[in-house]
Amino acid sequence: MWALVLLAAAGALCGQTVRKPAVAGAFYPADAKELSTSVDGYLAKATPPEIKDLVALVAPHAGHMFSGGVAGYSYALLKGRKIDRVVIISPSHIEAFPFSAVFDGTAYETPLGQVPVDREFAAQLAKGNELVKLSSRGHIATSGRGEHALEVQLPFLQRALGKFQLVPVIMGDQSYEACRALGMALAKLVRGPETLIVASSDLSHFHKYDEAVNLDRKTLRAIEEWDYLSMSRNFDLRVWEACGGGPIIAAMIAAQRLGAKQAKVLKYANSGDVTGDRSQVVGYGAVALFKGQTADGRGAAAFSLSDAEEDDLMALARKSVETAVKQQKLYECPASAREPLMQERGAFVTLKKNGKLRGCIGYAAPLKPLYFTVRDVAAMAAVRDIRFPPVGTNELPEVQYEISVLSPLRRVLDVNRIEVGKHGLVVKKGSKEGLLLPQVPVEQGWDRITFLQQACVKAGLPVGAWKDEDTDVFAFTALVFGERAGSGTVSGKQSAAGR
Repeated sequence: MWALVLLAAAGALCGQTVRKPAVAGAFYPADAKELSTSVDGYLAKATPPEIKDLVALVAPHAGHMFSGGVAGYSYALLKGRKIDRVVIISPSHIEAFPFSAVFDGTAYETPLGQVPVDREFAAQLAKGNELVKLSSRGHIATSGRGEHALEVQLPFLQRALGKFQLVPVIMGDQSYEACRALGMALAKLVRGPETLIVASSDLSHFHKYDEAVNLDRKTLRAIEEWDYLSMSRNFDLRVWEACGGGPIIAAMIAAQRLGAKQAKVLKYANSGDVTGDRSQVVGYGAVALFKGQTADGRGAAAFSLSDAEEDDLMALARKSVETAVKQQKLYECPASAREPLMQERGAFVTLKKNGKLRGCIGYAAPLKPLYFTVRDVAAMAAVRDIRFPPVGTNELPEVQYEISVLSPLRRVLDVNRIEVGKHGLVVKKGSKEGLLLPQVPVEQGWDRITFLQQACVKAGLPVGAWKDEDTDVFAFTALVFGERAGSGTVSGKQSAAGR
């Protein structure tokens, strides 16, 4: 008897574990026939566009009765495709741990049967980075509760694909470093279209309907713009919401390195669209990441301001600096402005005196509406740029202003595509990060390599750090304008900015 117990325990420790359903009968039907009919119905009603060269999907993970209609759009894309392996990346709702856990068991089970784990792939994935480990953490029920976010994806995959092998991953840490570690490890292992990556994530939680739609649009737009660095920052600051933000970012990092260049939102809805209760809703999005042609997106080339809007921003920057210098407080500007100025955009304000730099601070990520970003960073450029003493009251008449509105950040996969005078750079390695705006290399007479080296120096890194595998280089463009003669502005309408 004791020998049998010991053998069973040893088997469990060696990973001979079938993960049983934890939320059948709650998040989806427990009866196999009913579940098949339900999932088939969601798949049949979905009408996603035709997409070739699919690399990854984002799918929601609420109860099927709430998010199944949106999930159907993701999984309807799989009809007719030959996919042998699916990597599902899920957040952990039940416990936190400092790594991504690749399930060390043999299978996941639903009422539709067992899905075998690709144990060889799982083992190799866990060897790819110290932040990725073979573990049952997050997979096995804790305190009587089992993780639902990965499990609810399986019935859709079972009905859409039939037989396939599974690589179940639960992220106990959704920091950018953890996302990057998992994404890079995946990109090194995936060899072709037979492997699909699925990021399991809902969007905003428990806001009023219109507020939720507004929040979710920002997240979905960032996915389409492939700006996962700004996504990570906004999730960390809780400016945007997605309970599976880490899985989305990890999937984007992997997919980009596997050749994916475009992201398309297939369907968006929230729980209010299903229940009719719009007082507190949860958002759901279906997104495809695929190899198609690189899109122009919504970057600086697509973003413009009228002369009146530029004048509004310039007047705001000037008023903000004057208030910060004279009254040592933040200028209380109107609660709203012209519509383009209320879009979330990264921006820098550059101050000069006698043609020389006097201060420059900005937000690279779109943390706030442009109007409030300019208000904030103008004040900080005047009194908080540690390279200079605060601007004095007597200097105010001599200060010249320049505003730079940034495009989304996109990781550079080929440094030869960086154009001096067009692109600004962000270099990030671990906690170290440096940013140089586009006109800097022009003013300094740098070539592309020197520009990269100096961006590393700005980050506090060795000049050659941009070559390191664990360094990310992101590029962006900028819409720039300065002061016009008199009380107006000099319209830059160019792709160069700040310091």
